[in-house]
Amino acid sequence: MIVAMNAPSPTDDAATAAPPVSVVIPVLNEERHLRDAVRQVLGQAYAGDVEVVLALGPSTDATDEVAAELAAEDPRVRTVANPTGRTPAGLNAAIRTASHDIVVRVDGHAEIPDGYLATAVRTLAETGADNVGGMMKAVGQTPFERAVARAMRSRIGVGGGSFHVGGSAGPVDTVYLGAFRRSALERVGGYDERYTRTQDWHLNLRLRQTGGTVWFTPDMAVVYRPRSTVGSLARQYFEYGRWRRVVIREHPDTASARYLAPPAMVVGTTAATLAALVWPVTLAVPAAYAVAIGVGGVAISRGERAAVRLRTPLALATMHWSWGVGFLTSRRLPTGDSSAEPPPPV
Repeated sequence: MIVAMNAPSPTDDAATAAPPVSVVIPVLNEERHLRDAVRQVLGQAYAGDVEVVLALGPSTDATDEVAAELAAEDPRVRTVANPTGRTPAGLNAAIRTASHDIVVRVDGHAEIPDGYLATAVRTLAETGADNVGGMMKAVGQTPFERAVARAMRSRIGVGGGSFHVGGSAGPVDTVYLGAFRRSALERVGGYDERYTRTQDWHLNLRLRQTGGTVWFTPDMAVVYRPRSTVGSLARQYFEYGRWRRVVIREHPDTASARYLAPPAMVVGTTAATLAALVWPVTLAVPAAYAVAIGVGGVAISRGERAAVRLRTPLALATMHWSWGVGFLTSRRLPTGDSSAEPPPPV
């Protein structure tokens, strides 16, 4: 029996092409940037419905007041408590509160371009991926920030990850932020709340291990503001290295030359420097490293003014050494308490 079907209306077609989207934002001490970040989301050129869910950590500035004002001004903005202040816990709380089947992660200080949501939704539909995302486009303002940005966009600074250095569209290990299918997040149980760093990488690993695809597109570039001091950059990369070791312990097959190079450099240059007390010739090892990052730093900062080019080798060395030391001193992740952080390094 043939059953007559009603032809879809233009409204139905629009709803199919632009399904509703939930944007989740974990927030902690983002008083300066939150209003702009939310307005950039709500001002997107996207035909479908958009809601924003803010997961509010225990901020010590006026972040909560700004969030309350945003929610009062626009019913599309909702808030949920994140008492721990931990990013993965906040993301999970926001996802549970979110209403829609497409979930887009944005940070409280992110600067997403117009058309970001439309590109994310279109790419999800075209690729069938569980998660699509793009580049962390590091952009600095001060000479040191610009030096860090150059290092972060270079293979000699962060390896060959597409979300740092760019590349063509296709399947990858991980992306920056991301737009997800809710079914995929539910399949892997959301973010692992043990991970205060590398939680995105770990989530994408579990998506891939359960048969999903993580898709990179250079069309989804998000402006990222680098750390402004040597100390803050060192702390950031120390934590990156520390948590990368945690991931490798749980998933040894994820170890690669890219992740092992910084700790190998730390061990090699330190050992060679100590050995120079007996065999001065071994000073050639740390000297070679210094020359390499000096030449490399100047090369990757070509076109910048002298103040930036002189600081780029310092940015590279800070990233390499902090990451390597963090990796080498990382302790095992505690079991049985999903809210616990690894013990501090010895």
